[in-house]
Amino acid sequence: MPNRLAGETSPYLVQHAENPVDWWPWGAEALAEARRRDRPILLSIGYAACHWCHVMAHESFEDAETAAMMNTLFVNIKVDREERPDLDGIYMQAVQAMTGHGGWPMTMFLTPAGEPFYGGTYFPPTERHGMPSFRRVLESVADAWNSRRDDVARAVTSIGELYAEARPSRSDGTAAPCVTIETLASAYRDAARRFEPLEGGFGGAPKFPPSMTLDFVLRHWARTGEPNALRMVQHSYRKMARGGIHDQVGGGFHRYTVDAHWLVPHFEKMLYDNALLSRLGVHLWQATRDPVARDAARDTFDWVLREMTDASGGWYSSLDADSDGEEGKFYLWSESELRTRLGADFDAVAAYWGVSASGNFEGRTILSVVGAAPIVPEPEAVTRARAVLYEARAQRVWPGRDEKILAAWNGLMLRAMAEGARVFGEARYRDAAVANGEFLWAQMVRAGRAWRTHMRGETRIPGFLEDTAAVALGVLGLYELTEDAVWLERARIMGEACVRDFWSEDAHCFYDTAHDHERLVSRPRDVMDNAVPSGTSLAAELLLRLWSYTGHEAFRVKAAHTLDAQGTAMSQYAPMFGQWLCAADLAVHGATEVVMTGSGDAAGAQELRAVIASCYIPGLLLAGGASSAGPLFTGRAPVDGRPTVYICRGGVCDAPTTDPTALARQVRALCAG
Repeated sequence: MPNRLAGETSPYLVQHAENPVDWWPWGAEALAEARRRDRPILLSIGYAACHWCHVMAHESFEDAETAAMMNTLFVNIKVDREERPDLDGIYMQAVQAMTGHGGWPMTMFLTPAGEPFYGGTYFPPTERHGMPSFRRVLESVADAWNSRRDDVARAVTSIGELYAEARPSRSDGTAAPCVTIETLASAYRDAARRFEPLEGGFGGAPKFPPSMTLDFVLRHWARTGEPNALRMVQHSYRKMARGGIHDQVGGGFHRYTVDAHWLVPHFEKMLYDNALLSRLGVHLWQATRDPVARDAARDTFDWVLREMTDASGGWYSSLDADSDGEEGKFYLWSESELRTRLGADFDAVAAYWGVSASGNFEGRTILSVVGAAPIVPEPEAVTRARAVLYEARAQRVWPGRDEKILAAWNGLMLRAMAEGARVFGEARYRDAAVANGEFLWAQMVRAGRAWRTHMRGETRIPGFLEDTAAVALGVLGLYELTEDAVWLERARIMGEACVRDFWSEDAHCFYDTAHDHERLVSRPRDVMDNAVPSGTSLAAELLLRLWSYTGHEAFRVKAAHTLDAQGTAMSQYAPMFGQWLCAADLAVHGATEVVMTGSGDAAGAQELRAVIASCYIPGLLLAGGASSAGPLFTGRAPVDGRPTVYICRGGVCDAPTTDPTALARQVRALCAG
């Protein structure tokens, strides 16, 4: 008989619906059951694309004897961390405090009130490598609950003190500003010190794409002309784009590599990584005209359109690392198969992708570009090979796809797709971005707040700060792409919802959960930019941009205070505060306002837009369209009834122009490099 997870919409939860474990979804009923039975809660948190989550499920949760022990001793709750980042953040903080590390699957033991007292990550079915077996852990925790309740109480108190220490201190909001040009310079020096010059990125194995930090470093180069900053970004992006972390056949990037060379990925693909990396690629192409950056960004957008797009216009969450019971099997090639399929193109392609009889991964080959030259020796052969291998690979067993649509991740990709459409002039990307924005607004935004997840026509879970802020930034990207003022108004509504629902006047800060969120053992507030940007750092940038568009001073004040509170941390730990630093760059240097007045459909308007899109301008703020409301349009009328561009920085404007050649001269003065 399926357990209670059969009625859930999360693919990760449904994966466990046939387990013999008597799983409950998180909720008041499960907590009440734990109180009624006076049993501790076994909380298991993971996600659909998590390889070790699948391993532990197969080893333990599908085992009848282990499940019987779990059902007798505990009330068992399964949570999809992508649906509930609040629960994941709260209990991951406890796991890290207890063990010194974190990860998934997360295995946490709670009191019936939801208070953590013991936990870990993956536990094997038998003792190995110094790890206790999962059954021994179950027995020990149950014994402590039944026989040593005082020890449990002490553990609860200790973790409770950890949560109390993490709460923001009360502030009157009048602290002196501490985000300055020197903050940004110090952060760049920290990033440069941590940079790995051979392989790019920061640090050794495992290698995670540092998209947000590289985006900040690119801004620093644009502001200062520091040549090493550009080398850091371009070298890192080329290494990733040409490595095994980048799917050389189907496009898109894997989550990370287990080695230090960007070669051997952990093979899952996440929407958020691809959103951040494709947007960085767009910026790098604008700055350098590097075809490696252009091609990687475009094939990532193409992958999203081809494999990750729902009929509704929403974008799916992830592709699994595993297929046909083996991690990475979908992406690996033998020399003999490649030789057979590619025929006369084999020799050229094998040299380009480093194919050999012995392979580079367990006797098979992960395709990656050999050497550092950015130019493909025989581009036609590689293009043909990609098409042939994609069709061949499509006949294999596909990795599982998590088809839930998450608001925050869709917002990140919407922003990237809108920028890609504008810069590359690609109608397919424009259509996809508009369809996604309309879907999100119609199905996942209520009273200005984004809800978290949508699947099979059902929208669930009131969203978190990252959801509303990310979608609003994506919606602003749509305004800059389409010049349709309805998108600007929708972004304003969502910005006001961020303040209304997530801002605390007492602490003068944003929380990740809204004021009306269910009461948990702690109100989460994770300020660091991790795999995805912090909700608070997204909100800070959103409010700064909305202030420029609307003139609403309260937006600027809250953004400035939010940034100042993290000024010291972001200057000392740049890789943990990449999105923060991008927002701080905007706060310190201000926006570059590019306003087009007059009819956007008139002759010459598209040529003017193409000139603007050709250049990387950090802090760019675009406005235009038939509606000329708002402070950016004050005193900026069309010249001779023709589309006219005004470029302004710090209250000083260049002469308005209707001529693409004259505009190109003005834009070149803004372009870095």
